[in-house]
Amino acid sequence: MSLGANKAAIMGAAAPTGPAYMTATGGSIATDGDYKVHTFNSAADFVVQTVGTDGTYGTKVWHVVVGGGGGGGPNPHAGGGGAGGHRDNDAYDFTVSAATYEVAVGGGGAEGADGSVSTFGSITSAGGGTAGDDGGSGGGGNWGGSGGDGNTPSTSPSQGEDGGDGNVGSYQQMRGAAGGGGAGAVGGQVTSNAGSGGAGSSSDITGSAVTRAGGGGGGSNGQYNGTNSGQGGAGGGGAASSSGTPSTAGQANTGGGGGGSGLAPGPSAGTGGAGGSGVVIIRYKFQ
Repeated sequence: MSLGANKAAIMGAAAPTGPAYMTATGGSIATDGDYKVHTFNSAADFVVQTVGTDGTYGTKVWHVVVGGGGGGGPNPHAGGGGAGGHRDNDAYDFTVSAATYEVAVGGGGAEGADGSVSTFGSITSAGGGTAGDDGGSGGGGNWGGSGGDGNTPSTSPSQGEDGGDGNVGSYQQMRGAAGGGGAGAVGGQVTSNAGSGGAGSSSDITGSAVTRAGGGGGGSNGQYNGTNSGQGGAGGGGAASSSGTPSTAGQANTGGGGGGSGLAPGPSAGTGGAGGSGVVIIRYKFQ
């Protein structure tokens, strides 16, 4: 064995050289202590320029990917839109390499339309369902109808919850609609009021806790339920209207569902609120 080979055998493989942490560009960049946070409110690229040698954080990122919220239903007393799917890997278990990752941010659905998907590399969060539709979170059921299924397509952990059912209670109560599902809770059922939107999920990826992906409230029939339409779920869900006026849209860049259409105490029907657009957020250690 040569002297050089003998020395290598004794000392083992050379330790990795280079920076300990990664560098990257893309989106709106903020610093939180030793971490950088890239926020994408529209489509762009996340470009990893270099990866680091640190065994824990050198190649790992934390991401939150939220799809666009579903629009509120267009019927005279319609279910709230389901929130966009909410996927959060706060365990830093997503590995990146020095490469370009496409980021797409889903738009919120118009009245009666599902939201669109958001993506980061191989991660996809589904758009929320409109009234009664399946989606990242399901849309709330119209009066007399069932809510849509959440976590569609299925992910683990779940990206969202079911919409509430609009076919429970007495006939008068059935004249109200159910709330759309949120990332953290099922949409509200109809009781004496129309159902409220399900609550979203909180994440502190940006350095402070923010709740996103709340479901939209269900619309009410003013003849039976007065102005008791469903409120939007925490996390950007839009409130419904029962006065024949437009319902509230889901909040932009939260994936909130839109409020369902309400009916005034006469023949006048309002319109369902649009869903809120989604968002993609990426965090990593840079020093």
